[in-house]
Amino acid sequence: MATSSGANVLAGKAGWQRLAGVTDLVVVGAVVLIVVMMVLPLPAALLDILLASNISLSLLILLMSMNVQRVLDLSVFPSLLLIATLFRLALNVSSTRLILLHGYAGEVILAFGRFVVGGNFVVGAVVFLILVIIQFVVITRGAERVAEVAARFTLDAMPGKQMSIDADLNAGLIDENEARRRRAEIEREADFYGAMDGASKFVKGDAIAGIIITIVNILGGFAVGLLQQNLSLGEALQRYTLLTIGDGLVSQIPALLVSTAAGVIVTRAASENNLGRDLTHQLTAEPAVLSFTAVGLGILGILPGLPTLPFLVLAGLLATVSRILSRTRQSSPEKEARPTAGRAGEKGAPGTGTPEAGTGARSATEELLPALQVDPFAIEIGYNLIPLADAEAGGDLLDRISVLRRRLAWELGFIVPPIRIRDNVELHPNQYRFLLRGVEVARGELLVDRLLAMDSGEGAPPPGGIETKEPAFGLPAWWVRPEDRERAEEAGYTLIEPGAVLATHLSEVLRTSAPDLLGRQEVKEMLEVVRKQFPAVIDEVNQVLTLGEVQKVLQGLLAEGVSCRDLVAILEALADTGRQTKEPEELIRAARFALRRQITRTFLTPEGYLPVLTLSPQGERYLTESLQGVPAGSLPAVDPADLRRLVERISHLLGEAAKSGIQPVLLVSAELRSTVHRLLARSLPRLPVLAYSEVSPGTSVRSYGMVVWPDES
Repeated sequence: MATSSGANVLAGKAGWQRLAGVTDLVVVGAVVLIVVMMVLPLPAALLDILLASNISLSLLILLMSMNVQRVLDLSVFPSLLLIATLFRLALNVSSTRLILLHGYAGEVILAFGRFVVGGNFVVGAVVFLILVIIQFVVITRGAERVAEVAARFTLDAMPGKQMSIDADLNAGLIDENEARRRRAEIEREADFYGAMDGASKFVKGDAIAGIIITIVNILGGFAVGLLQQNLSLGEALQRYTLLTIGDGLVSQIPALLVSTAAGVIVTRAASENNLGRDLTHQLTAEPAVLSFTAVGLGILGILPGLPTLPFLVLAGLLATVSRILSRTRQSSPEKEARPTAGRAGEKGAPGTGTPEAGTGARSATEELLPALQVDPFAIEIGYNLIPLADAEAGGDLLDRISVLRRRLAWELGFIVPPIRIRDNVELHPNQYRFLLRGVEVARGELLVDRLLAMDSGEGAPPPGGIETKEPAFGLPAWWVRPEDRERAEEAGYTLIEPGAVLATHLSEVLRTSAPDLLGRQEVKEMLEVVRKQFPAVIDEVNQVLTLGEVQKVLQGLLAEGVSCRDLVAILEALADTGRQTKEPEELIRAARFALRRQITRTFLTPEGYLPVLTLSPQGERYLTESLQGVPAGSLPAVDPADLRRLVERISHLLGEAAKSGIQPVLLVSAELRSTVHRLLARSLPRLPVLAYSEVSPGTSVRSYGMVVWPDES
């Protein structure tokens, strides 16, 4: 059965490939036949079929343009517009040839000349001119202008959109594949609007060509009828003008449909659904407006001199629709509340009848237990920020957090616990805060109707900007209105959406809070995963260390920015060192030595070398002597003034290296590494401190200065 199913799948794929090849040939053949139609005469019966096909194709294009949700869903539209215009002009040439040669061009043109305009060529000429004016003056010129503006603004917005993608990528909210897909979509959108700007000229030229062809056909018909067929002026006027007007109507009606489709496509930039859903939803969004409209129509219906019936019928129809919509919206909250009420009425829940004997106290206790639980990490937001977390309102905060958790799991080596999001009425409407095990660790403020413009370093604020601080790093920034995006980008600012600002801040807080989020339960789950492939490693570690001791080591690594992904190497180092000592400092040192290749690779420059600062021998000797007699994990007694001067000298060297785009690490001896890291953590939290033994063999090292101890001359 499996073999038969696989054969069917392969046969189906092969069938689709053959069908795709056939459709390619059909399209190419159709374009060639369109060109041939302009040269070779066609019989009237075949022309009828082609004219009907032209009308069907135009109607199909219009309906497709109304039902797409994104313009890129119909990205072939500019090319399709060119082919449809060429097909229509080829039909004009073929019908003109038949009219002038035989005075007959098929039943379709004859029907349009007789039935549509009642056989009156004067009425037909007027109707034809009106159609041409509608297409050329109203629809075509409007669509051309919209396409031109859309193309210009789309091209101008490309740098800002690409910088937003880069910001999301750098913040870990998206991966490289998603960033590549978004960039490609932006380029396709720009190409589409640029092509539509040029393709709208086809529609404009088609309208002009329709007028010229009609005039030429009328004049040619007079010449043929009067000079070659010896018809009277009235007969020639009746026959050839009527056929020409019918031919013009057959061509202009499809042209009007296609130009309308072009207008619909280029005006669909701000829509999220198809045209039908947007119209019905947005026009009926406010029942009160429909009621006021019904009242206005009713007043017009009772005014003397105006027809009563049409206005009153429309007023009654709108009033009925308004009443139905109002009742529907009032009943929706009740329906949503019913499931909650049902659960509240269950046995043992509060508010029910008499509970069973002996269960009242237990039920009350069980209801209070969730209140005692503390979330590992939570986000509280003001009510103005609720749309960021509401997917139905277009908020993508939940998706950003999901991507961020996956990114941090890859970088840190453990899974960040689920993050709870809830609103808090005690916060300012635009504020949010992060809670680590119920305690606030950071907060920020967002304006959901604006974009954050990062400081370009030029000093001049962006137009209409509100000065603020970027919450993650405290950099100067401004909140700007979306309509000022173009001017802010021209001034060199990077614009970030509010959701991305919150996600970036969350990313930094989670990285610094990683040691506190890694509990014993998380460590146990990590060890269980390793046990499935390396049971011997776990058994050996369990013989020498407890779960809590392993947890302290992993927390120490995370506190220093070292990933725990290579957990097997860490556990093997702990198993070896744990037999001699249980001191966390020594265990962390052994784990870092086992991860020396990973640690070194983290700080290599693109050129492949490790930029370093070193501490002077006198300084290392001073710190080593200060540590004698001090318990492990404690700080040496260092003069605060000396420590301040030391920080200033390191900061100076870091600033000099930063001018070249370099972030050096500080190299010290293995015995002093953890001590120096703790001494400098408060003043220089982003300075990596490495031991000489942690530099992997074969690494090229380049010194950017030696840090002299303050007492040295």
